[in-house]
Amino acid sequence: MRVFGLQWHFEHVAKRLPVDLPPKARDRLRALHLWQTTGNVALAARTFQISRATLYRWRDAFDPTDPSSLCERSRRPHQVRAPAWSPALVAAVRRVREQYPRWGRAKLTVLLRREGLRTSPSTVGRILHDLRRRGRLHEPPRRRLAAGRRRPPRAYAVRKPREYRPLRPGDLVEIDTLDLRPVPGVTLKQFTARDVISRWDVLEVHPRATAQSAVRFLATVRQRMPFPIRAIQVDGGGEFSAGFEAECQRLGIPLFVLPPKSPQLNGHVERAQRTHTEEFYEVTDCAWTVALLNAELRGWEQVYDTVRPHQSLGYLTPLEFLQRRGTLPVGAPAPSHM
Repeated sequence: MRVFGLQWHFEHVAKRLPVDLPPKARDRLRALHLWQTTGNVALAARTFQISRATLYRWRDAFDPTDPSSLCERSRRPHQVRAPAWSPALVAAVRRVREQYPRWGRAKLTVLLRREGLRTSPSTVGRILHDLRRRGRLHEPPRRRLAAGRRRPPRAYAVRKPREYRPLRPGDLVEIDTLDLRPVPGVTLKQFTARDVISRWDVLEVHPRATAQSAVRFLATVRQRMPFPIRAIQVDGGGEFSAGFEAECQRLGIPLFVLPPKSPQLNGHVERAQRTHTEEFYEVTDCAWTVALLNAELRGWEQVYDTVRPHQSLGYLTPLEFLQRRGTLPVGAPAPSHM
């Protein structure tokens, strides 16, 4: 039977772990202490999920008078093979790479062989890596082929603050447009507004999506929604700038604008567009003139807000939801459809 033991200094060191030891060295000291106190190398190996050989190696390396002897040592070989390439080859690789900065090591090897330099793609790759590591090879910056269109600064609209949370009906109304192209040569724009709390929607069609159309739709929304509007969120479309932005500022309604290419942040109204497409346009023989279509949309809007159960509202209609919250009196008709 083999007896394991360390110098008397070990108990003192193991019980009072030096503060400056790194975590891995502390774990090694604890493993050796468990082995020392129990005399069971298998138990210590299982507890710290290491092999017995590792424990023996730590024991042999440990110096009780120097706890840092358990710190990890560098595993770099004592003798490192020096690069076998010549300075002339390094200079040639650097020259052709700077001349053709997007060519890889295989193509550069062909060029070097044409100059009579015998080398391989792997050697060229190692030379390139060494040049980059030493800062001797500078890759040219990528130039964009097409300059992005710069958006002019908004006079009033801002990004929705991260801490802004809608809690009441009217705290956030999302507005978006939907292209209607029922037949060749006919293009209309549907403006859709959705309150994110009550799911109350207001719909209106215009011949074009302009700032003037958006201003008129804002007046419609304020008239038909049965609660005050406290904030509006739109995408970066041109119809929601200029006059629309100035109108929101005049009315004192905060206007939040989405970052570019982020329609998911207006997810409520985007989902509403799909619902109106599937449940109205795809099953209704519509009249494709602005006046007649708006009259038909007004009827669908009333069905949507007062008849259609909404799964997200526990199968209540938006009207029933508002009545249960006390926003509207129970039994009273919706102000927007009187």
